[in-house]
This record gives sequence, structure tokens and C-alpha cells, in this order.
Amino acid sequence: MSELDTRGGDSPVPTGWTYAPAPESREIVRLRERYGHFVGGEWLEPSETYETISPASEEPLAVVAQGTAADVDRAVAAAREAYADGWSSLPGSERAKYLFRIARLLQERAREFAVLESLNGGKPIKESRDVDLPLAAAHFFYYAGWADKLEYAFPNRRPRPVGVAGQIIPWNFPLLMLAWKVAPALACGNTVVLKPAETTPLTALLFCDVLRQAELPAGVVNIVTGDGRTGAALVDHPDVDKIAFTGSTEVGKAIQRQLAGTGKRLTLELGGKAANVVFDDCALDQAVEGIVNGIYFNQGHVCCAGSRLFAQESIHEPLVAKLERRLETLRVGDPLDKNTDVGAINSAMQLAKIEELVESGRQEGAEIYQPPCRLPEKGYWFAPTVFTNVAQSYRIAQEEIFGPVLSVLTFRTPEEAVEKANNTPYGLSAGVWTEKGSRILWMAQHLRAGVVWANTYNRFDPSSPFGGYKESGFGREGGRHGLEPYLRFDE
Repeated sequence: MSELDTRGGDSPVPTGWTYAPAPESREIVRLRERYGHFVGGEWLEPSETYETISPASEEPLAVVAQGTAADVDRAVAAAREAYADGWSSLPGSERAKYLFRIARLLQERAREFAVLESLNGGKPIKESRDVDLPLAAAHFFYYAGWADKLEYAFPNRRPRPVGVAGQIIPWNFPLLMLAWKVAPALACGNTVVLKPAETTPLTALLFCDVLRQAELPAGVVNIVTGDGRTGAALVDHPDVDKIAFTGSTEVGKAIQRQLAGTGKRLTLELGGKAANVVFDDCALDQAVEGIVNGIYFNQGHVCCAGSRLFAQESIHEPLVAKLERRLETLRVGDPLDKNTDVGAINSAMQLAKIEELVESGRQEGAEIYQPPCRLPEKGYWFAPTVFTNVAQSYRIAQEEIFGPVLSVLTFRTPEEAVEKANNTPYGLSAGVWTEKGSRILWMAQHLRAGVVWANTYNRFDPSSPFGGYKESGFGREGGRHGLEPYLRFDE
């Protein structure tokens, strides 16, 4: 604590705080020096490898396999064999037992997974610990409950599994995205070939040990690591029945073009440029917390991040003032420190993209604010940033930055707010802050977004579907809706 203020005869009141480091121990995680592919319940020695690092320190963590077309072929063959060898015909109640085991194991090993997620991805440990791991386990619990109720979920439609699902997940929520995709696929009786992101493969590889502990039959889940070439080989494989992809809009468009006319099932969860709309009757301090959570959570590496803030003109100045004051309290630094609010940017490539777009905002005339903070010398870091005086045409208001950068715009009427919020090629999410329930419902009806939060932001639940419109993709994950992409129906 710094110097103290004495107000009248009252007890001393602190005027500032300093935080002692509170690092989470790395000792709980035991990494191998080298990882292969997990295919048919066994580890395969790779023909090609690369090194995965910690974005906070740039230190090498492990050598990981670079998947080839031959590796993908072996994984798909193992998945097909497991599908035909009994998994697809296993009673739903039996499949549910495996999903329950996986969920419990994730809970039991939550600390280990949280540390590894922060170490390999750069996100603060309190986010990995309090958000990613509980939600990942919850998704397996939730879909375990659906596994023997599919005929009730879709009455008179006779649901059947699709077959082999190829799943490609991003680097911003590696374990949570794995759970979003693997849990419903297994509940429906499909087998899986999963490709984690190139920069964050380690929690997916640790998940293989959970599969071993759960005694999941060999070949039901196969994990092949690598870069975009591995993903392309999986998308192109003729014996894959369904592709599920979460990632950039650019890659999603390429996948859709590739699969057009093939008959393969496809779901895409792509980019976003979400609007957080704040009306003058809102609880302002609550809204500021929601705005901060909406854009600075996970360093802004969130496809549904509230990266555009629309403030009603009458509260624009006090809102920005409170927001800037709140940014001064955010702590940027070691992801394994329990005090950290903003961790490391995931990769050098992503940091360069953020810096390029922020510079474009400066050049186009927006006013930038960054709180005073000392960034570590090693690793990839970017200070929380707010742009004001932003026009709709600026790149920072149109393009997905995928970093801790907020653009502030204004509006006068609800109609103007809707028009500006919908002026984007994306349509993944939005937030509305107001005391009036009728206004919330009207805004939700008119905003072209798959998810609209009211007086909160970034709240997820396994029973609630998530997905977008327009260039944010199609298909839904979560809830009963998340089962349908993994089923075919015999009418």
C-alpha cells in the first residue's frame, strides 16, 4: 500500500495499491519433450515436427508433430474403424458413461489443465481456472445427459450419427473449443479427428491422457497436430462426413468453397465485430465492467468480443472517463500470476496484426488512449487500448482486430444504434445496456447477431446455443441445437 489519506477523524483510507506477485506453480504440469499424433489410442512417431512456445516468455515448451496427409489418412481410417466397430451402435446410455467420466476427469485435473492453457496460450490463469475449465467440463456433463435422449430431442425424426467428424479448433480457447465440438459429436455416436491450433496444441495433447483414463475405445477420438496444411488435408479427405471449423472468416470461406458440392456437412463459427450498445438510462458502473469484460477478456482474443462500443451521446463523456479510469487498474503481465488481468498476445503474427490496425486508427484520425503500464521485455504484449472520435468507415470499426482494442462511437436514438451496429459484414454477438426491458427486447429483435446479451456480456452456458449470421458463419454450438449438425435423420 502507498501513502495514506486521513479524512477528518476517520481511519486512514488507502490512496493506491501495489500487488505482490502471486504466481501459480508450473510444477503441476509435466510436459513431454516430444509429442506425436494420437491415433487409434496410440502415439504415432511423426515424420515432421515443430516447436511450440510460451507467448509470455518465448521459451520453447515442447516439440510437436506437424501432420501430413498420410497422418490425417491414418487418423481418419482409425475413426472410421471405431465408428463401424461398435461406437455408432453403442446405446446412448453407454456413450453417456464415457462423457461423464471425461467431465469428472477434467474437474479432477482442472488445475493442471488451467496452468497448461495459460502457459501455452498466454491467457491469465484466473480466466483459465475460473472460466475455461469449468465450462469445458460442463459441456461434457451436459451432452452426456443428451446421449440417451436423442429421440426425445427430435421427435418423429429418427436421429442417426453422421459418421466421422473432422474438427478444427482455434488458439483462443483451445480446451473449451475442443469440448464444444467433441462432446456433442460423441453424444450423437460419431467418431472424431480433431486438429488443434498450431500455436496451442498442448492441452489437446494432455486431453489424450484423459481419454486413456476414461477408457474411451481406441479410435473414437484422434488428435492430429499441425498448421493449416494439416487442416486442409482433413477438410479434403474423402472419408470425412462432417467438418466443424472455428476460426477466421477468410479460412472459413476457403473451406466452404472446398466443400461445395461434395455433400459433406459443414458448420462454421467465424469472426465478429460485436457492438456493445449503452443507453443513457443504464447502470453506468455496471456497464463499464461489462465493457471491460467484453473486450479485454483473454486479451481481446474472442470472436464475440465487444470491440465496438456505441454510447448514447448524453453519456458519452462520463462513460469514456469512467472507462479510462478503469483501464488504469488493469494489470498486464505474467499469465500465471493470479493478479493478472491481461496476459500475453498469442503469437508474434497476431501482435503484428494488432499493431498494424492500431496504427491505421491513428493515421485515420481516431484519438487513442492507453493506460500507463510497463510491458515485459520478452514475449508478445499489447496494452489495453481505447479509440475515441471513431468514424464508421475507419478500419478499426470495420475489421476484426482480435486484440485488446476498443473503438467508441456514439448514437442518439435506438434506431440509429441498430443501424450503426448492423453496419458490419459480421453478425456473431451484441450487448445492450438499459434499464428498460421493452427496449432490450426491441433491440434484440432488430440486431443481426446470433447472441444478444442484456446488461451483461460474455456469459456462456452449455444449454444455450451459440453461432452467427452473415460472415460470422452458420450452424449452432451448445444446447439442443448443437446436436443437430452431428445427426442425420431417417424421416
